[in-house]
Amino acid sequence: MSFSFMKELPEPEEIKKMLPLPERYAALKEERDAQIRAVFEGTSERFLLIIGPCSADNEAAVVDYSCRLARVAEQVKEKLLLIPRVYTNKPRTTGAGYKGMLHQPDPEKKPDLLAGLLAIRKMHIDVIRESGLTPADEMLYPENHSFMEDVLSYVAVGARSVEDQLHRMVASGVDIPVGMKNPTSGDFSVMLNSIMAAQMPQSFIYRNWEIETSGNAYTHAVLRGAVNKHGQYIPNYHFEDLILVARAYEDRNLKNPAVIVDTNHSNSGKQYLEQIRIAKEVMHSRQHSEAVKRIVKGLMIESYIEPGCQKVGEHIYGRSITDPCLGWEETERLILEIAEHI
Repeated sequence: MSFSFMKELPEPEEIKKMLPLPERYAALKEERDAQIRAVFEGTSERFLLIIGPCSADNEAAVVDYSCRLARVAEQVKEKLLLIPRVYTNKPRTTGAGYKGMLHQPDPEKKPDLLAGLLAIRKMHIDVIRESGLTPADEMLYPENHSFMEDVLSYVAVGARSVEDQLHRMVASGVDIPVGMKNPTSGDFSVMLNSIMAAQMPQSFIYRNWEIETSGNAYTHAVLRGAVNKHGQYIPNYHFEDLILVARAYEDRNLKNPAVIVDTNHSNSGKQYLEQIRIAKEVMHSRQHSEAVKRIVKGLMIESYIEPGCQKVGEHIYGRSITDPCLGWEETERLILEIAEHI
């Protein structure tokens, strides 16, 4: 047999007992979840920003960043609802490289998934405790969502996972908004099929149980750009793209039509400073069209304390060790400018 069984990991409830979420923060999350749902339902006109580092690699820097975000969030709270990106699982195109804090609590040491589970749960709780904001993470491994379900207010399913049956079915049982990214090919129908599947009740095998779900009415589209067969980036944040998605939603009669625009990845061609221009263009499109304003509920922005990125081992505090990010000065200025356009 080609598998080596290294160690049996604790069940989610055991991990939660090791690191419980205090009741006052559970109540805070419930309040924040209701505010976020209201945006997707259209009963709140606030605009979402899912914003933070490409990868949450260092707890001290991530908590520091989240606290900075909280101070700005207070200034713009009438117009914006900020959700810190605390992404602890990183998909790797080739399977090589840093796979996130879940795998490596210390990026310079060997993988240790038990230590990783404890480290990421602790970091999410510390973000809530110190900033008063409840975080987002990527559902890279659907089986692991149970370890974090009580500390997250938003979940994303990535471009490489959006066609996967288990991701869709687990999303149908999650009680917070789940963003389904368009696949790397850019095919909107794949993304919309995923949303449809997640909004429906499903039955399947999950963590050795037969599971039934009621469907997740807050599953929605995330536009992150695409790559063609020649490896060229194809953006999909333009006005025409947003109108096409709005019409596709109408054709399929999906619940709570919503789009989040990812300003980085293939939309920016991984040129991180382009996120500023892209964010402003999306805001202009919302002002130009009532249909676009109704459907575009927010932006995803990759941002950290220091701009750009670094290699593992360079130890520049608050700088990404994966994709390059906006620095804090540009981030704060951009958040305030976005608020002016609501």
